[in-house]
Amino acid sequence: MTQQGVRWTADQVLALAPDASSRKAGSRLGSAGPWSDAGCTGEGTVWGLCRGSGSKPYQTVVDLADAAGPAYKCSCPSRKFPCKHALGLLLLWSGTDPAVAADGEPPGWAREWLTARRAREEKKKETTGAQGPGRSQGSDPEAARKRARRRAERITAGASELEQRLADLLRGGLASAEQSGYALWEETAARMVDAQAPGLAARARELGAIPGSGAGWPVRLLEECALLHLLGQGWQRRESLPPELAATVRTRVGLPATAEGPAARDTWLVLARYDTAEGHLVTRRTWVHGEASGRTALLLSFGAAGRAPGLALPVGLALDAELSGHPGGGLRADLGEQFSAPAPATTRPTGVGPGEALAQYGTALRDDPWLDSWPVTLRSVTPAPASAPDDERWQLVDTAEGSALPLTTSAGSRAGLWRLVALSGGAPVSVFGECGHRGFTPLAAWDGPGGELVSLC
Repeated sequence: MTQQGVRWTADQVLALAPDASSRKAGSRLGSAGPWSDAGCTGEGTVWGLCRGSGSKPYQTVVDLADAAGPAYKCSCPSRKFPCKHALGLLLLWSGTDPAVAADGEPPGWAREWLTARRAREEKKKETTGAQGPGRSQGSDPEAARKRARRRAERITAGASELEQRLADLLRGGLASAEQSGYALWEETAARMVDAQAPGLAARARELGAIPGSGAGWPVRLLEECALLHLLGQGWQRRESLPPELAATVRTRVGLPATAEGPAARDTWLVLARYDTAEGHLVTRRTWVHGEASGRTALLLSFGAAGRAPGLALPVGLALDAELSGHPGGGLRADLGEQFSAPAPATTRPTGVGPGEALAQYGTALRDDPWLDSWPVTLRSVTPAPASAPDDERWQLVDTAEGSALPLTTSAGSRAGLWRLVALSGGAPVSVFGECGHRGFTPLAAWDGPGGELVSLC
């Protein structure tokens, strides 16, 4: 078992899978049949030999002691992390199967990998501490300033070109956008990439899909053009903006930012986690909530296509760690020093009603006009179909307040919606999710103050 004497649930294990096929294959290996010499320690190490198609069994070991998420080692040729054997071993362990001997001694091949890995981690910490945060050996501040200045000049030129293209669109009428299709905005996005402004490129690319998005598209296109115009103007006038808003503009344009300010230590509950594919990059978003501070923060990690991002914190557990926030009005933070591996927690965020949720989103828009959504916990809401006969969306209803929030269409990843309905059973529940102008996207729910947290992603 782990340091806290708790084994994960099957859902928490399967959430580590890099894709659906790995999840399915790992589930088939979650029984004692193919395994031998399996065991675990109280420090959070699990190992075992899995019979495969070859003459030698695969040697699989998982280190769960790292608060940033488990680390894996398997002798199979798979390039996926974790592979199906690591998933199957964790499923076997999570079910407290007697085939996994508790408090055993790792075999030599597992102990050798663990020793080498932890030695590397210690060396990495020492190197980071010696250099100081955000510094690397051989860094040249003057050269960095010159590179930043050249990039700012290119972004300014790109923003000016984008302004001209938006003006041409409005001068010719929005109807022309329907005839142009994707080509115009794909080419515009490519120009923004050349200008080293990936944030502008992403927003320009989205404009191409709006004319085909159904009734009311001209209004939506005008709204998005206005936001893109605002961002371009914000960049060109960034020197006169308040510091926090200027930092937000730089982030939205696509300039990288590092965590600043003192680290905040707390017990952080992992509320939700989901992955999105963006080209050849997989982005993992992990929402955490501070038990003492009441602060909600977003952790981002990235992985190349076919590989899961490195940060794999299990939903429903909590860890004692430090977080450092990024500049600007957003909630993004970096995970710093971790003082424990994830452990169970019964503390849950206190919720608000739909009216207060919308007010919080509105306040956040004041600091970041380009914000699509804001993290909110709704208390005592019941999922129900929309009252209008021609509206197929569901909503979360607060009968005491007499208000409701519509669910986004993406929220009816129907499996997550039905999981929420089943948990509710017609009674009020607490729901954590993202509240935005398109509605509310539920990510997790629980029944009662200390109820089991159910992932809806």
